[in-house]
Amino acid sequence: MKEIYISNITKWAPGLSDDESLWQDWLAGKAQIQPVKDAPKLEYTDPLFRRRLSQITKMTVHVIHSLLEKSGISKDTKIFFCSGRGEIEREFSINKSLIEDNMILPAAFSLSVFNTPVSQATLAFGLKGGYSAVYPSKGNFRDAFKTAAAPVLAGTEEKIIFVYADELVPEAYAKKCPEQNLPFAFAAIMSASKTAENITISDFDSISDSPLQFLKNLIK
Repeated sequence: MKEIYISNITKWAPGLSDDESLWQDWLAGKAQIQPVKDAPKLEYTDPLFRRRLSQITKMTVHVIHSLLEKSGISKDTKIFFCSGRGEIEREFSINKSLIEDNMILPAAFSLSVFNTPVSQATLAFGLKGGYSAVYPSKGNFRDAFKTAAAPVLAGTEEKIIFVYADELVPEAYAKKCPEQNLPFAFAAIMSASKTAENITISDFDSISDSPLQFLKNLIK
């Protein structure tokens, strides 16, 4: 099987922010991702733009911004966005409004759809390569990652930007939420060519179905 190369990993989570030393403490079990609604401040964006963004969208915008700054990758590069839960807080609010008020506000709906996090990042930074937004069935991260890698392995894309993000599950869903209810996001460049610093993936069946475990394996 062809190999694929991962580089320029960026990440953000409440309690760790994007502090590399804290992430290393997390790997060592000395720090934890906090199950709270904190999000990056996005000071580099317009206040009106960031004012209404959710936790997942702010985290997605931030890790993509960090990757663009770190790698200098072309803004014409395609993005593959993946999430297990998406805009779950906004979706809950819309469902609640529909049940209680029998109506949905257009502005609220427009920020609740599957592609909201990645689309807002493309608007913020003028990205022109296009994107895909995938929500793997039953949390099957491994298959989502394989799907993202397909155009690179097939040679139709030299590289893509891979992004994963999940926000905190609302308290109303407490009995239904996964055991690992942790908000976090990460991004990386997925390439067909080796770079000075990269992680090689050749055995896709060994990839964890836990995106958080996958991130641990990338940065350890």
